[in-house]
Amino acid sequence: MTAEIEWMLMTAAELNARAAEGALVIVPVASMEQHGPHLGTGVDIILASGIAQATARLLQGKGLPVVVTPCVWTGLAEHHMGFGGTVTLDYESFAGVLRSVVRSAARVGFRRVLLLNGHGGNADAVSVASTAFAVELGIAVAAATYWHLVPEVIAPLLDRQPTLMHACEAETSMVMHLRPAAVRPERLEEAHGPASIRPAGQPAAFIRRRPVQEISASGVLGDARTANAEKGAKLLEAISGKLAEHLAKPELWA
Repeated sequence: MTAEIEWMLMTAAELNARAAEGALVIVPVASMEQHGPHLGTGVDIILASGIAQATARLLQGKGLPVVVTPCVWTGLAEHHMGFGGTVTLDYESFAGVLRSVVRSAARVGFRRVLLLNGHGGNADAVSVASTAFAVELGIAVAAATYWHLVPEVIAPLLDRQPTLMHACEAETSMVMHLRPAAVRPERLEEAHGPASIRPAGQPAAFIRRRPVQEISASGVLGDARTANAEKGAKLLEAISGKLAEHLAKPELWA
């Protein structure tokens, strides 16, 4: 029988034992926000959770103990509020929720935690927070936004864009594979927009986040019109495989 990886399906005694084994805790972090005319608002929750669980199963297959918490489903999504259908937190509330989750894991006895982020608006925040938590709690806490960590396996699978964007070819394909009920296929022809959230002339290193509706009338960044479930399955396999390869490296946690 394969050992359980989901925190919420394990008993307290089982979690205590997993902590004693030195297990890695993966905390999926996401957002509830608009994803264009063709996708439900829970895309980042679906993908962060799905990728975390697929990665954990691969790590378990390598003989490495791991646990995945339920997704932290609210994040920093102020830039999507203009479209409606979005829930956002301020930074203090967001960091407070993450701190409490990580602190709880530490109190159980876990010594390694990864905040696995699935929402672009959270990327800087989880990096800052992970460093603060590590100092505060005296355990190893890391953060990673999945498409930033493994871009080399994403690009070859896409037809119309070089990386994962927002409500795009990549996200739409993976949702088609993982949770097709969240897709409105009849709206796919509308599901395209600019290739960047930055207006022309704004360098990548110049940080000013504008409301998405000022950049994309559809709420989409990238082009979802070539999305399909088969591509989504390949993306999930490639992303989780490369993440597991990285996370299995002992030097990352020394």
